[in-house]
Amino acid sequence: MISKEKHVLGLELPTDPRWVNIAEKSIEEILIDHAYCEQKAATSCISLIVNYYDKAELVEMLTPVVAEEWSHFERVLEELKKRDLALGMPRKDEYVAKLFKVEKKGGSRDQQLVEKLLINALIEARSCERFRLLWKNLEDTSLQKFYYELMVSEAGHYKNFLQLAKLYMPEDYVMDRWRKILEDEAEILKNLEVRGDRMH
Repeated sequence: MISKEKHVLGLELPTDPRWVNIAEKSIEEILIDHAYCEQKAATSCISLIVNYYDKAELVEMLTPVVAEEWSHFERVLEELKKRDLALGMPRKDEYVAKLFKVEKKGGSRDQQLVEKLLINALIEARSCERFRLLWKNLEDTSLQKFYYELMVSEAGHYKNFLQLAKLYMPEDYVMDRWRKILEDEAEILKNLEVRGDRMH
C-alpha cells in the first residue's frame, strides 16, 4: 500500500498509522480543521490568480479549482451541521507553516511561481493521502463516502499544480525542486507531533 501511494502521490513518507485512529476519536475537531484547510486552499488559488493574472493557463486552470475548494468548505460545514457542531475558531497549521519555510526565496518571477505551485501540489497530495486513510478506516459510512469523493478531487488538484509548474519552468528543474521539497516534507512530518485534531 505504501509503495503504491508513493508512486501515485510522490510522497516520501506515509502518514503515521496512529493518526487515523486518534482522528476518529475526535472527528469533530478534524472536521473543523478540515473546513479551514478547504478555505485556505481556495484562498491560496485566488492569491495565485491575482498575483499571476498574466499567466493565462494558470488563471484558466485554477479558477474552477477555487470554486471546487469553496464547495468542499461548504460540504464540510454541512457535515458539522449534521452533527450539531459549530465551525469554531481557525487553528494554526504547523505543517503548512513549516512547509512554507522550505520555499526557495529569490530567483526569477517564474521560479517563485513554481515554488508556490509545488508547495500547493504537496499540500493537496498529503490531504489526498489523509482523505484516503479516513475513507478506508472510518466506521461512519457517510463520512467514508464523503472522504472518498474528496480524495479523488484532491488528487486532480495535485496534478493541476504539477502540470502548471512544468509550463513555467523546464521539467528537469521542476522535478529536481519537487524531489527536494518531498524530502524536506518527510523531515517535517517525522518531527511533527501526531495529532488527531489536525488534518495535517
